[in-house]
Amino acid sequence: MEDDALEDTLAQFKEKRLGGWGILQLTAGTGLAVYAMWAGVLMPGFRRVPLKLQVPYMPASKRQVGNVMTLLKGRSGGFADLGSGDGRIVLEASQQGFSPAVGYELNPWLVRLARFYAWRAGQYKQVSYRREDLWKVDLSGYKNISVFLAPSVLTLLQEKLLTELPEDALIVAGRFPFPNWTPCRIEGEDGEGKQRRGRGSDEETGVSPVSTVAADKQAAARRAEPSTPAMASEETSLRALESLMTEFFHSCTTNDRKREIEELLNSFAGQPGSWRHCLYFLSNSRNEYVMMYSLTVFENLVNKMWVGVASEDKAELRSCLPKLLLSQHTLLPFFIRNKLCKVIVDIGRQDWPMFYHDFFSNTLQLVQSHSLAPLGLVLLKMTSEELVCPREDLSVARKEELKKLLLEQIPTVLNLLTGILETVWDKHSVTVTTPPPSPTSRQTGLMVGDSTPVGLESESGTLCLLALECLAHLFSWIPLSSSITPALLASIFHFARFGCQLPVKTKPLPNSNGNSSPGSLLANGSEGQGRTGQMIGHADRARLGVMAMSCINELMCKNCVPLDFEEFLLRMFQQTFYLLQRLTNSHSHTNTHSVKNRLQELDESYVEKFTDFLRLFVSVHLRRIESNTQFPLVEFLALLFKYTFNQPTHEGYLACLDIWSIFLDYLTTKIRSRLADRDSVLNRYKDALVLLLREVLNRIQFRLNQSQLEELDDETLDDDQQTEWQRYLRQSLEVVARVMELLPSQTFSILFPVLQEDLDIYLGLQQFIVTTRTNRRLNITAEADCRKLHCALRDLSSLLQAVGRLAEFFTGDVFTARFNDALAIVQRLVEVTCYGSQISLYDVEMAVPSVLKPDLIDVHAQSLAALQAYSHWLAQFCSEVQRQQDQTQFVDLITSTMAATTPLINAKVPEKLLVSACHLLVSMATTVRPVFLVSLPAVQNVFNLITENHNHRLPQEAHVLVCRALSNMLLLPWPSLPEAEQQWPSRSTSHARLVSTLTHQYRLLPRPPDHHTNSKVVLQQTLCVLRDIVDSISGEATKSRQICYQSLQESVQVTLALFPLYIQQPDVTDEMLSFFLTLFQALRVQMGVAFTEQIIQTFLSMFTREQLAVSILQEGSAGSKVVEKFLKILQVVVQEPGQTFKPMLPSILSLCMEQVYPIVAERSCPDVKAEMFELLFQILHQNWRFFFKTSVLSSVQRSGAEEHMENQAQFIAAMQAFGQSFLQPDIHIFKQNLRYLEILNSKHKLYHRKLFRSSMLFHFINVLLQVLLHKSHDLLQDDITLALYNMAAVDFQAFYSSFLPEFLSGCQGLDPHQRTTLARNFTPERDLPSFSQGVYRLVNDLRFYRLCNGSLPPGTLKL
Repeated sequence: MEDDALEDTLAQFKEKRLGGWGILQLTAGTGLAVYAMWAGVLMPGFRRVPLKLQVPYMPASKRQVGNVMTLLKGRSGGFADLGSGDGRIVLEASQQGFSPAVGYELNPWLVRLARFYAWRAGQYKQVSYRREDLWKVDLSGYKNISVFLAPSVLTLLQEKLLTELPEDALIVAGRFPFPNWTPCRIEGEDGEGKQRRGRGSDEETGVSPVSTVAADKQAAARRAEPSTPAMASEETSLRALESLMTEFFHSCTTNDRKREIEELLNSFAGQPGSWRHCLYFLSNSRNEYVMMYSLTVFENLVNKMWVGVASEDKAELRSCLPKLLLSQHTLLPFFIRNKLCKVIVDIGRQDWPMFYHDFFSNTLQLVQSHSLAPLGLVLLKMTSEELVCPREDLSVARKEELKKLLLEQIPTVLNLLTGILETVWDKHSVTVTTPPPSPTSRQTGLMVGDSTPVGLESESGTLCLLALECLAHLFSWIPLSSSITPALLASIFHFARFGCQLPVKTKPLPNSNGNSSPGSLLANGSEGQGRTGQMIGHADRARLGVMAMSCINELMCKNCVPLDFEEFLLRMFQQTFYLLQRLTNSHSHTNTHSVKNRLQELDESYVEKFTDFLRLFVSVHLRRIESNTQFPLVEFLALLFKYTFNQPTHEGYLACLDIWSIFLDYLTTKIRSRLADRDSVLNRYKDALVLLLREVLNRIQFRLNQSQLEELDDETLDDDQQTEWQRYLRQSLEVVARVMELLPSQTFSILFPVLQEDLDIYLGLQQFIVTTRTNRRLNITAEADCRKLHCALRDLSSLLQAVGRLAEFFTGDVFTARFNDALAIVQRLVEVTCYGSQISLYDVEMAVPSVLKPDLIDVHAQSLAALQAYSHWLAQFCSEVQRQQDQTQFVDLITSTMAATTPLINAKVPEKLLVSACHLLVSMATTVRPVFLVSLPAVQNVFNLITENHNHRLPQEAHVLVCRALSNMLLLPWPSLPEAEQQWPSRSTSHARLVSTLTHQYRLLPRPPDHHTNSKVVLQQTLCVLRDIVDSISGEATKSRQICYQSLQESVQVTLALFPLYIQQPDVTDEMLSFFLTLFQALRVQMGVAFTEQIIQTFLSMFTREQLAVSILQEGSAGSKVVEKFLKILQVVVQEPGQTFKPMLPSILSLCMEQVYPIVAERSCPDVKAEMFELLFQILHQNWRFFFKTSVLSSVQRSGAEEHMENQAQFIAAMQAFGQSFLQPDIHIFKQNLRYLEILNSKHKLYHRKLFRSSMLFHFINVLLQVLLHKSHDLLQDDITLALYNMAAVDFQAFYSSFLPEFLSGCQGLDPHQRTTLARNFTPERDLPSFSQGVYRLVNDLRFYRLCNGSLPPGTLKL
């Protein structure tokens, strides 16, 4: 409200008397009005502005508007109000003749309000109010500016106004004056009513709370300061930038404001010549944000716009930045220094050696300088990182040139780095005169020529750390050669020895403040040099050791070793042998450290690096070194054994077990390839393997390692769905299994006695069970006894798993040779399972039930699982006894097993035990298949339980398993018996009765279905059982499948009848379709053509386009899964050979292309889309002659006759769908469909077909090349390149002469010369490696040219 209007209103209120009701109305109305003004007008703008930049909405009064117009009196031209509020100043300016008159305002409600006022005043077409980014607005068209903004913004605005406004422009600042400009005239007073003195104030209004300050641009440029105008401007800009960066990183700054600042900074960085300001900022600011921003501007300039930079500007940058680095590198934070180094290296990457000839030589000079060597090493490492593995902003030719140039310098670089390491080592070490022991002796000692460092100064430590970092990166890409000298390797191993040293407890050296400083002197990779003469501590020594091992491991990663380097490799292994001696030496220095304590006190990273080295040595180089007599391999294994079993952490131990697994695999492969030398090879390593086996078995036993093993988590599952303990046990048992494969007799003789010992404890528990009238109790109550029992049970469980893991080594060709051992194991397992079932230990009360009861259940379950693992041995035993008269032993084993198993198939048994018993029953019925199994009384009891006892139903998983076992007993053929003795009629009758009983409730479901939950439960449970029964015999003989379908036929008819009734319930429909899918996969032949067609037609009629759309669009829902299952069924149908289902192809194609594809084409739907393309592929692959009728004779003759094609429209539509999928972002669909096209080409010569070749081939090539150009699927680069090669191979001549020029002519952002160069560089080779290299070069250089051309200023002439 204006001040004048406010006075009139107050006068009216003074003359009017208000009652109580009137006061209440006035109060309520005022409150609502204030809230409406705040919520609708002020608050939206305040949300976008940080607190310190918020300027309240204070509309100008008539006098204030008059002050602005007074200051503008006599002027004309364009007028702009920055922060125009409700627009009244703009409106008055327009009425005073200023044109155009424009207001810029951030608050959208105020912009609308201003437009309303303009419309009401009839000036709507004469004024303009805009909500735009102030920093992107071009103000050069205005001579008159009015400003109402926050003070922090005014500082930045000065630079923009000085740059854009004409010389005769006049700026009026309201409320807040420009901080660095002297006003030429002032109208009004400040907010306290005091006149502004010394500012040229000539009027005191006495009313306005705001002063309006006028300052012209010319006066601002003539500031009364000793500095030049340019310097003043840069200094002002620097202060403004510092303020802006501080605001950006302030915790109170809103995200909207941060985006505004970011846009402002990006806009500044994109302006030509901004780097000059950044050079000033970098030289004169200590604000880290400003320095990092300035370096980012330089980095963007060099990497993206370098081609468009003038040559003299490039020369200036090449000169100024290194000078700046040399003058300030000691003052800069390490990350700023490193960033500046990277910018300099980036310039070298662009210009060396042609325009920056001394780039690399300058770096080498720095490395050789005593005081500047650390800086030189930082530059050298960055040069290696940036020039060898550059991004795609360089052409392939330039990349190759840079790598070649660097390789030429490698000998010099390595010599320099060797000199640095040798000099430091010689300076700080004292040579030991005692001769070292032989490396093949059992003694431990120092290295050959060993020397013990007395101490290492921090400055030298920093220098060596940087040198080792350089070497680590250099070794990652340079090839192995004689340039890597023995002296260099020896120096690296000298520093690797630092990691082997134990920490010495000494008083920390005082820092400059007199306080003890425990921190690292080598922090941040050489930021601090430390005080001269100050020695590095243990942590810094460890860092040197870690970095030295990183260098060694980089060399070890290289599998390709030239002959002249093998000698050096041997020396490396010998040096490592000595390091391993040091690490496992428990007698060095003091006798108080065991090997485990020693490893525990060493740096964890160093131990990890050393373990990595051992893994690389065994996996990559063992084959090279094993036969070399100069390397003591057996002694090395002894040290590795010591290193493994003294690891201080479980992770370290498992990492070492991986190394042993690799070694055992290598040994197994070697023995298989050299059977004649088997005994000699095994005898060499036999002792080591036996020791390994014993110790691994000891490590998994709680009675020997309870405290360590209980640290392992046995509850939380990892990504592989196993607990920490399970992972530990699995890896240990894998080592046991590998040793068993090499040394079966020794392994059995070691493992079985340990198992017997724990079994005796378990089997002896019966004597401690006390039985009363009400319960049974385990009479073991003492804490120590309970703990011992707990450990024994845990160990027995682990050993039972070990025994089960070894079952595979008793079958096959070794069955007879190892029969007695296997029989002893199986008999013992049967005894244990019978014992557990008879006394039901899971149902006994005990002292610590939360601990002991799970242990007892686990032992019982593991015994069942171990016995199940020997089912294949039992099956082979069954086949053997069929040929013998005496089958007593086998029958007793099976009978006892069933007697132990069937009592556990009860709903009252713990589920873990129940499921284990069910799995064993399935294995007996499916794998062993004894003839007499179904007639055993124990098995008959299970039949009765399933078919008669509905009141105590088993859990669903167990119920499904038992039904599968019973079904397989009746369906699967008995091994080694002729067809006439299979008793199929009686077995068929029994199976039909079993299925009838299982489906009784299902077949009686009401139609239409009721809404009771029980109906849905019956349907889902029954179909789950039937699906499992069908799936279990899918690969069996025809007779088994016939009997199965005869038993299921009525249930299948019922399911088909129920399907339309449940179509609106996706969860039920999904279960039905899963059942039908299994039927189609296993029994489609038995179902017959007519019934199969009836099912498919029912589905096609039910899945209308509307129904499909509703289901598909619910991504991840049950409806979507229903469509996936339906498409899977169609896939099975179209894959059927012969002409049986060919008449259905048109309707399936129509469904796919006309109903499903339009829905999924433009949407995500990855699962449905994948199944749809799978269906399309199977239609094409399995029914190729549906489209191409070419005869076999014409294909062989290759007469060139016209190929006969049918259903061309459907084929084209399918190919177009595949092509469109390559434009989608889903990489999985892309990879799948690319593979499908390659298969179609491999099997059916898709790319060579006339239709594809003439109208589609080049389109596909174009799409795939565009994918490579846009880097949307870089992970598939090799697959895409191979597909491109196969497509181009159809007609290489047309590809090079026709497609390639046409493709390049259509590429935007290239000039004719660049197109010609790209075409010329793609050499017309016809082999895959050369073609792949050509594609890579084309894509890389095309991106490079586009980047270069995009960085050129507008109007640049390209020469």
